[in-house]
Amino acid sequence: MARETFVDTSGFYALLVARDEMHKRAAKLLKAAKGKRMSFVTTDYVLDETITLLVARGHGHLVAPFLQRTIESSVCRIEWMDPERFSATASFLAKHADHEWSFTDCSSFVVMKELRLRDALTKDIHFEEAGFVALLRDG
Repeated sequence: MARETFVDTSGFYALLVARDEMHKRAAKLLKAAKGKRMSFVTTDYVLDETITLLVARGHGHLVAPFLQRTIESSVCRIEWMDPERFSATASFLAKHADHEWSFTDCSSFVVMKELRLRDALTKDIHFEEAGFVALLRDG
């Protein structure tokens, strides 16, 4: 069975925007994943956040191809928010109110725990704070 890696907003952004400081590292990880039969998981909330970030930073032209490639991908699965996950995310956020985690971060953590994922293609330190491995961070 292929090992799965979660893809967060900053991971998608690093892959899509060549000027991002982690672009080369993210591209290298993606290339290595192909040889290891790895697959990827993300959420509809992360897609929303990624699109918003791309538009806000002047990369709106990347949105349509990004969405098409992601939706049609055979190696990146999208997990969708439903009422149960929403409730679990709200509970997780309330339980960890001492952290500065966004609702989208918490929804990612809930999905990662549910799917027993450890690694995330992200630069976001919040993933490390929540006990996951942020592949685009040093140390």
